[in-house]
Amino acid sequence: MIMSTKVRIYRPAKSAMQSGHANTRQWLVETIPTAGKQIDPLMGWTGSADTDTQVKLRFESRDDAIAYAVRNDFPYEVEEPKKRIVQFKNYADNFSPNRLS
Repeated sequence: MIMSTKVRIYRPAKSAMQSGHANTRQWLVETIPTAGKQIDPLMGWTGSADTDTQVKLRFESRDDAIAYAVRNDFPYEVEEPKKRIVQFKNYADNFSPNRLS
């Protein structure tokens, strides 16, 4: 029996360079690297023989991504997204008498 590559199913976090939540609503399926990276002795570039790590598949829902992994007999692990804590701040709070220094 051929060993299947393990896949990771997750929802990507917002980039530090973006203010909105674009590209964070879909779920991604990507393979977990099985081989380490090597440094090319001539050019010094870092590379790997594992080309499966270059592929990322997008799905509308978590269940669709899991169904894909099950349908293709990929062992998978699901990483649930972390909840974002929003702290509302007002400019007037800078001048509040109850403000901690």
